[in-house]
Amino acid sequence: MIIGYCRVSTHDQCLDRQTDILTDAGCERIYQEKISGATKERPELQRMFDALREGDTVVVTELSRLSRTVKDLFSLVEQIHHTGANLKSLKENWADTTTPQGKLLFAVFAGISEFERDLIRQRTKEGLEAARARGRNGGRPPTDADKLNLALKMYKSKEYSISEILKATGISKTTLYRFLKK
Repeated sequence: MIIGYCRVSTHDQCLDRQTDILTDAGCERIYQEKISGATKERPELQRMFDALREGDTVVVTELSRLSRTVKDLFSLVEQIHHTGANLKSLKENWADTTTPQGKLLFAVFAGISEFERDLIRQRTKEGLEAARARGRNGGRPPTDADKLNLALKMYKSKEYSISEILKATGISKTTLYRFLKK
């Protein structure tokens, strides 16, 4: 099945141009959405993924209608391929995974994207090691023992509510309960 997906960013914009192009491209079902591409929760996109089957082709007028970032685009393409379906962009002729050339280009771009993620991970690890070598371990500083002891005394006295204990000591509810468990 050839499935179309179109999106505009605001409710004031019109989807007619995209739906006409997708209909002319032979789309049998078109999912339409009026929501920002930066929004992670896109109900119609999710409905499309739920309906997607092996051998289907998702058609978009241009890649920017599917995703606003390269990272998100690769994630969505991976999700499409995971179901055994293909992606085709009408504006970007190279973005057609129904052809060997399109699959190759996406594989190359996905490889570059993975390489970039690995570099970020490596730099982060090196930065953490350098900080540790200078005596900085990161994470939250430990909670003041005097405040914890005061909170424990107040709790055991049964004269104070939890909110009063938190207000008096300045510790969080999670910290108090974690300390009480011990």
